[in-house]
Amino acid sequence: MSDKKKIIFATTNEGKMNEIRMIMADLNVELLSLKDLDIQTQIEENGTTFEENAIIKAKAISEITGEMVMADDSGLEVDYMDKAPGVYSARYLGEDTPYSIKNQTILDNLKDAKDEERSARFVCAIAAAFPDGKVITSIATIEGLIATEERGTNGFGYDPLLYVPEYDMTTGEMTPELKNKISHRGKALEIMKEKLKHEGFDC
Repeated sequence: MSDKKKIIFATTNEGKMNEIRMIMADLNVELLSLKDLDIQTQIEENGTTFEENAIIKAKAISEITGEMVMADDSGLEVDYMDKAPGVYSARYLGEDTPYSIKNQTILDNLKDAKDEERSARFVCAIAAAFPDGKVITSIATIEGLIATEERGTNGFGYDPLLYVPEYDMTTGEMTPELKNKISHRGKALEIMKEKLKHEGFDC
């Protein structure tokens, strides 16, 4: 008997979806990605903040499906680069550009930056859009420094770059369990889970 409520997560990124499924495992819901549903649509993410973009994505897919939809917008803010790539993290240097090139470009930009000048953070905003038009959001960060070279092969995207001093490793070197516990996405999803419980989602 499947009495699980369904949540669509507006992403086709398998790495991100794996993280989300691990973090949301204790919530009694069925999580489906756009790939699972074969939904192919281009949504113009023209917000100026992570939160605005998450809301745009969640509302757009909710309107298409008539279902409750969650979406996140996340990225890397590098203080030495005036918080770039920021909301353009996925599109930085072009959406189809490999992260090895994106990461090397950031390392090159910071070649003269020392110690605290290398401060950076991952930011994640999550929006949940309900069929009745209601939207709830959560946002969280993980602070660190840009490493002097790519380190680690876990995770995806910019993970090999963000060094977290208290753990003496990049997020790319962390186990999935540790990363999900302390990451921007992990923390934002935990906040969202508490909000969803208030909306009647059983844990």
